[in-house]
Amino acid sequence: MTPEEKLRDEFNRWAEAGRGEEMEHHHRDITEKTIRLMELRPGERVLDLSCGTGWATRILARLVGEGPHGFGQVVGVDLSDEMIRHARAASKDFENVMYVWGSAQQIPWEENFFDKALSVEAFYYYPDQERTLAELFRVLAPHGLFFILINLYKDNPYSLRWVEELKVPVHVRSEEEYVQLLKAHAFEDVRAIRIPDDTPTPEEYTGKWFKNAAELREFKRIGALLLTGRKPDVRSMAPAHQIY
Repeated sequence: MTPEEKLRDEFNRWAEAGRGEEMEHHHRDITEKTIRLMELRPGERVLDLSCGTGWATRILARLVGEGPHGFGQVVGVDLSDEMIRHARAASKDFENVMYVWGSAQQIPWEENFFDKALSVEAFYYYPDQERTLAELFRVLAPHGLFFILINLYKDNPYSLRWVEELKVPVHVRSEEEYVQLLKAHAFEDVRAIRIPDDTPTPEEYTGKWFKNAAELREFKRIGALLLTGRKPDVRSMAPAHQIY
């Protein structure tokens, strides 16, 4: 079984266990802050990479709906067919959303299409991060922007406890290592931004990831890492052949 197949099976189990709703609960605050930074406009075409059950996809869809520049479209892509099934069921009222089952390492979409791309709490799972960045470069339009939001990175030491607990391999890089990786893939205006989580913290913590509420508050204060960058003014060529 390949690393991606193992990842797909794990994400399918998460979908069946209702983990998609849990992800929304834990990440909505930092995701909404990120979406505000995206400065979305009606008519834009947006990719939600590793969309899960589509909760962020639907937020994006409301913001890029019909406007003076046309009818915006949001495409959600996920490796888990179960997540896609849940996303489609929850998005029946949206005319400008499409969900596609596929890999971040071979995004099932055409070149130079998306104005913006968002990935929430998924990038460290991708077995081949460099291939994923090459794919993001391919599907983004010239001057297109990407926004990668992650909680697991070296500069937030509390997040490193997850590494041994997760049942699939993950990448652990520092903020600076990520910046250099993005620049190496020819993206411009690369930035790293900290996004703190301002949701209330209970006085007593009863979960398994932190020793006490003080640690949880510090984890939230350090914040998630938001990586942004821009595709230069170039058009990507289509491969000689593509099979999705």
